[in-house]
Amino acid sequence: EQFVMGMAHRGRLNVLANIFRKSTQDIFSEFDGKDYDQEYFDGDVKYHLGLTSDRTTSTGKKININLAPNPSHLETVGAVIEGITRAKQDHYFPDDFSKVLPIAVHGDAAIAGQGILYEIIQMAQLDGYKTGGTIHIVINNQVGFTTNYLDARSSTYCTDVAKVTLSPVLHVNADDAEAVVHAMLFALDFRMQFGRDVFIDLLGYRKYGHNEGDEPRFTQPTLYQAIARHPNPRDIYAAQLQQQGVISQQETRQLLADFDLELEQALDDARKIDKVHIQRFFSDLWRDYRFPQDDDFVASPGFELTQDKIVELFNRINHLPNDKPFFKKALKIVEDRKNMIAEGRLDWALAELLAYAVLVDGNVPVRLSGQDSERGTFAHRHAAFTVEDTDERYIPLKHISPEQAPFEVYNSPLSEYGVMGFEYGYALANPAGLNIWEAQFGDFANVAQVIFDQYICSAQEKWGLMNGLVLLLPHGFEGQGPEHSSARMERYLQLAARNNIQIVNCTTPASFFHVLLRQVKRPIRVPLIVFTPKSLLRHPKCVSPVDDFVNGSFREVIDDDDVDADRVSRVVFCTGKIYFDLLARKEKLAARDVALVRLEQIHPYPIDQIRAVLRRYPNAKLHLWVQEEPENMGALSYIRRQAGDFIFLPVARLASGSPATGLNGLHLLGQEEIIAKVFKKCHCDLKNDYCGLQCVEGKSRGEILQQYKYFPETQRFTM
Repeated sequence: EQFVMGMAHRGRLNVLANIFRKSTQDIFSEFDGKDYDQEYFDGDVKYHLGLTSDRTTSTGKKININLAPNPSHLETVGAVIEGITRAKQDHYFPDDFSKVLPIAVHGDAAIAGQGILYEIIQMAQLDGYKTGGTIHIVINNQVGFTTNYLDARSSTYCTDVAKVTLSPVLHVNADDAEAVVHAMLFALDFRMQFGRDVFIDLLGYRKYGHNEGDEPRFTQPTLYQAIARHPNPRDIYAAQLQQQGVISQQETRQLLADFDLELEQALDDARKIDKVHIQRFFSDLWRDYRFPQDDDFVASPGFELTQDKIVELFNRINHLPNDKPFFKKALKIVEDRKNMIAEGRLDWALAELLAYAVLVDGNVPVRLSGQDSERGTFAHRHAAFTVEDTDERYIPLKHISPEQAPFEVYNSPLSEYGVMGFEYGYALANPAGLNIWEAQFGDFANVAQVIFDQYICSAQEKWGLMNGLVLLLPHGFEGQGPEHSSARMERYLQLAARNNIQIVNCTTPASFFHVLLRQVKRPIRVPLIVFTPKSLLRHPKCVSPVDDFVNGSFREVIDDDDVDADRVSRVVFCTGKIYFDLLARKEKLAARDVALVRLEQIHPYPIDQIRAVLRRYPNAKLHLWVQEEPENMGALSYIRRQAGDFIFLPVARLASGSPATGLNGLHLLGQEEIIAKVFKKCHCDLKNDYCGLQCVEGKSRGEILQQYKYFPETQRFTM
């Protein structure tokens, strides 16, 4: 019924024009460099754009074909089309993989050299990621950019990655058109019968090297002497048909002349068009959603929930069947959760599971995948319980009601790049659902940075794509070392612009609950990055009362309720886990003249809420931005850009090339230094105030401030 195709750019215009029947007039118009007639579309090189088309085959069969947009990271789109395919299979043809077929077109150098191919192939038979087999077509032109194939791989064949899954490989001469067709039909039959991957090694060449303007003889003189003397496949096949008496030489020339005339007419028509219209990929699937506006982020909507409904859903997600034996510790988890609901205060894991229950009960499908996502890396989620002494899983969220939407949770292979690309593609074809990828630790997402750069953060502007993928990145400095502390918040904030992504760092379970609901309840879809906690998962103060779930909504900024606003002399802005470290010191000192303000949503920057907070404290003398990350990391640089002329004095670790120390003792010293600076007693004329400035006895605050100078090159205030 449907085909989902992914390929790099060489030959893409040919595929668009001749297989997808994209108008050649539209193709020429795009190449003329005119402005676009669409909002939220800055465009991309023309051979990166995607297309959705409905075709009728020669037998009258109506099919839907899709060519996914792709960046110049050649093989990334392979993971994306697998996710698109699986989403279509799950949504339109549950339990019948035969109805949607993925086709991946590779280059020989790319399939051998790009590691993501190995990740994708290892996913091919896994329950959470299988698509019933992919047809891989390798355009084997024996050159990667200018690299000779002997320099491009160590394996015998470029397709030797197929051996990982024992997939058949058909090696076929691209000069033999009918052999190519035969190979394709064989591959199709194999995939449909056995539901496994199959590869076609299409041995050919690039006529002009890397592109039509290249000079391949710089590096490939011998090969390109042979290619220059070699007739092209069209002429070879034309001669074969002429020899068989199927077509005459005159008819061949006439066909070519007619086609040239058709192209010239299309070019003339294209030059009469003032602006280019790009047909958006999956436009029908996304017709009920719109691009985000600034007003969408001024305040978050609330959702109608009752306490009775929450208790009802809680009882369902916290129930294990009596006829199945479970691990004793699993039973204790269930009992502890019952105590939590009885006390009316929910922790992070329970709030998350409750959000999923609300959604599936409201007919919104939920899919979560990542490394150890069933139980959670930190053994907090326990969305699935294993029946003792078996491999059977019991997932309470699948048993909310007979009419509920699907809930799926999968432990992924140890892959970030391939799996995140898959989940991005899944979300692209499933706008009505909540789709989540979770990192084991936040900085593991580094391995999938291409997906962030080329899809999540830029696809809206490049290709006019919306996507609602949620990414959970555990983040927080607890002395676990450089690779288990920072989710590299600064990287995503550097990519944030024009409402392209949402970045949140929640400090309450209710905040996390509401931001998950918000993601699918609005008529917009924007990727959401959530910096999730580690130590806070079991922190006694990181809990939310049931009333916050019933009557609340997501709050972009959470002000300090435990202050006398007129007496506040210092306003401390922060985000995430460090709030609880600051709160502990504030309570110890009974410092009610210090206001702790939490930035729950970092981007889009909630400027209106922040201004409202600042107005609440007219007598504040210091405004601090406090973070536990080094000052060249975290949100500091972003906050400075957003704050404009308003000055937040920074309190952070010193700039560093490494996110964190590997020694717990040094970590504790650094953390203490940050907290102590925020609450440091002042020696100047603000007696009993707490001063983040390194003031000295006998000097006024004004004199101290005059000693502070802002150095743009280091982005620091120093004495």
